[in-house]
Amino acid sequence: MIKPITTVSVTPALPKSIHRLQELAYNLRWSWDHETIGLFIRLDRELWEETYHNPVRMLGHLSQERLEAAANDPAFIANYQRILAAYDAYMKEEDTWYNRHFGHVKQKPLIAYFSTEFGITECLQNYSGGLGVLSGDHLKSASDLGIPLVGAGLLYQEGYFRQYLNADGYQQEMYPINDYANLPVTLVRDASGQPLMISVPLPGRELYAVIYKVQVGRVSLYLLNSNIAKNALEEDRSLTDRLYGGDRRTRIRQEILMGLGGIRMFKAMGIKPDIFHMNEGHSAFLALERIRDLMLENKLTFEQAKEISAASNIFTTHTPVPAGLEKFGFDLMDEHFTDFYRSLGLSREQFLELGREEMDGSQVFSLPVLALKLSAGANGVAELHGDVSRKMWQFMYPGLPEEEVPISAITNGIHVQTWISADMGQLLDRYIDPDWRKDESQPEIWQSVDTIPDAELWRIHERRRGELILFARKRLVEQLKRRGVSYAQLEGAEEALNPDALTIGFARRFATYKRATLIMQDVERLARILNDAERPVQIIFAGKAHPHDTQGKEFIRQISHLARQAEFRHSIVFLEDYDMHIARRLIQGVDVWLNNPRRPKEASGTSGMKVIYNGGLNCSVLDGWWAEAYDPSVGWAIGNGEEYPEDQIEHQDYLESEAIYNLLEQDIVPLFYNRGRDGLPREWIARVKNSIRKLGPFFTTHRMVQQYAEQFYMPNFERTVSLTTPDMSKGVEYASWRARLDKVWDQVRVRDVRVDQRQVKVGSKVEVAATVHLGALKPDDVSVQVYYGTLTPRGAIEQGSAVDMQPVNGNGESDYTFAAQIDCEASGERGISVRVLPKHTYLPTPFQPGIIRWPQQS
Repeated sequence: MIKPITTVSVTPALPKSIHRLQELAYNLRWSWDHETIGLFIRLDRELWEETYHNPVRMLGHLSQERLEAAANDPAFIANYQRILAAYDAYMKEEDTWYNRHFGHVKQKPLIAYFSTEFGITECLQNYSGGLGVLSGDHLKSASDLGIPLVGAGLLYQEGYFRQYLNADGYQQEMYPINDYANLPVTLVRDASGQPLMISVPLPGRELYAVIYKVQVGRVSLYLLNSNIAKNALEEDRSLTDRLYGGDRRTRIRQEILMGLGGIRMFKAMGIKPDIFHMNEGHSAFLALERIRDLMLENKLTFEQAKEISAASNIFTTHTPVPAGLEKFGFDLMDEHFTDFYRSLGLSREQFLELGREEMDGSQVFSLPVLALKLSAGANGVAELHGDVSRKMWQFMYPGLPEEEVPISAITNGIHVQTWISADMGQLLDRYIDPDWRKDESQPEIWQSVDTIPDAELWRIHERRRGELILFARKRLVEQLKRRGVSYAQLEGAEEALNPDALTIGFARRFATYKRATLIMQDVERLARILNDAERPVQIIFAGKAHPHDTQGKEFIRQISHLARQAEFRHSIVFLEDYDMHIARRLIQGVDVWLNNPRRPKEASGTSGMKVIYNGGLNCSVLDGWWAEAYDPSVGWAIGNGEEYPEDQIEHQDYLESEAIYNLLEQDIVPLFYNRGRDGLPREWIARVKNSIRKLGPFFTTHRMVQQYAEQFYMPNFERTVSLTTPDMSKGVEYASWRARLDKVWDQVRVRDVRVDQRQVKVGSKVEVAATVHLGALKPDDVSVQVYYGTLTPRGAIEQGSAVDMQPVNGNGESDYTFAAQIDCEASGERGISVRVLPKHTYLPTPFQPGIIRWPQQS
């Protein structure tokens, strides 16, 4: 291998009159602006497709003659200038949602959003699936709303794998190299023009990384990459080759680079975030680096720095099953963190306690546990997922009722402008408030959907379905050519699918719990449904299985084999190499989006949300987002939200596959084909309008990011400013109080509880008093509450309510009497108890791990 002496960067020679095309290409705002995309397509449609929708590469491959012709074309220049004016107005806009709601805040916070993957557009393959796409949509909405936010993650040389199927229909993986010189990323350089570099500690050496910048509208995303000559070892250079690749040692080192390295990256660039949002646990090590920095910069102890830094950390969990969470053995933690925890002044046991979790009879270091312990706020990504998360992490909060575990829920959404088709967008422009382009989370905007003529809505949807069928046929032919099939098979592929048939889409990660083959439980019945000559139905599948997921790969093989059978050859298609481009085609063209995970294992899911805005309907198990979105007027539910134990999953699969067949035969297919004399399925269209009107305002990342700002970013920023301004004295004082609380909490006792009467009428009040021993604490340090509610058959309080009790008197020896009244609003037996919780102005929640006291049970 011959290595160069030096390198030369070659850039397009753009004529002066269109030189800002390069600026447009490097700002990924184009990925959600159909006008800008149209401008690039106008230069060369074929090259746009050949470069896989990559304007940076496209500009570098256009002939000078074509560029000069565009520069001298008055129509092109007029279009270019109009788009440039809209771009400039967007970038400079002051009337943003953030400024309208928080412009009065004197100090503007900066939020750092960390994620292991970002799916922004298909030409930048730095994502694997839903988590990455959500992260990309989060950045886009933050940009649109004017939220002051920067992103942080890793830039992968090979990204996630590209998928193809072999002759047997079994998934194979390939890893093409990402050419950064021809991608919308720029290398960050220092004042001397050299690549800016950071390092993190690895055993016996430093790992070095450079920084790449991706501009996403008004938001900057910074990504670290270790493939540089400064790293002498090949394993260090290849560390950022693959997303979710390698062994556990590779994984922990990637996450050290993202967590520790991400904090060092911002410091090297002179960027000072105020709030740190960990999107999943992969970046949780950043909390340790922040503690270390505070200790060094402000001469703080570990406990002081921990309490102060936690005020500005936020953790979002996306995983509803323990097995999917990021955990490492203590051996890997010892290998990589021994020197680090010593620099924090911690012993090994103290350090491991920060992330300790029991798993299968052994102990591991859990990054979600670390993130929960070192954050002031945590949330799941759907209402049901919040319930699941509270149950999963209740072990960290002994004595606390499950429903009070301090993990809230902010339901995921999608960036509508990215996912809505140009046709559908133009239709909405004609009939509803134009503000839907800026903030679609306003419910009143969507009320005008009913004014859209049925014929226009249906015509546009039929056009999109027809384009999907043409796209699927083309991709199918390309797939078969790569496999070397016969000419007759290629001809058959060109006739696959029917542009007028009811089209079902199923596309997602092929994890086992998502049950891609559920609809294939009864093949004969499926054949009758799909091959009805009067009412044909067809299914388009797509999705990738993790390279090590043999069961997921087997699902793909089964679908591929079924699609080859004569009775399914024209009605079932599997599209290889699922990515954002295929996803967009599917969600813009299908009639029904099918989703049948094993409840409650779907944290949220967002693919079905994208269908809402494109005139499709959802048919799903009541899991994730659909559990809170569903009502009979907007789509279909598979089952009634049942959950089954592991030993009954075969029975579950049978019942829920039967439910799918029944829905298709008795409801979905008849509704779709019930046409009036004008050929329109009026009842179907009414349901589509219901879906858009009712669900449109909520399932967007604009609403989601607004909730993060209102519930986490701004309150946590206000608290952090108070703790650290003008110096750290308030933070140190709070940390001292918190340390004293841990030290003396064992002294707290509920000595007795007194209820003035045991039988009352509805509407009465019951007086409750309690004597509480506080030891070294004072009444201002605690919150004493009456906790009451209905009883389970086992005599435990369920779904209890809490009422604060007020101190009445004290005996001078740490015993205090507290009293309160509770309302009896319904008949029946009620359980009553009293509890003691910590209380402080700066405490983010009174529910702290292990800090709660109930009366001793006799």
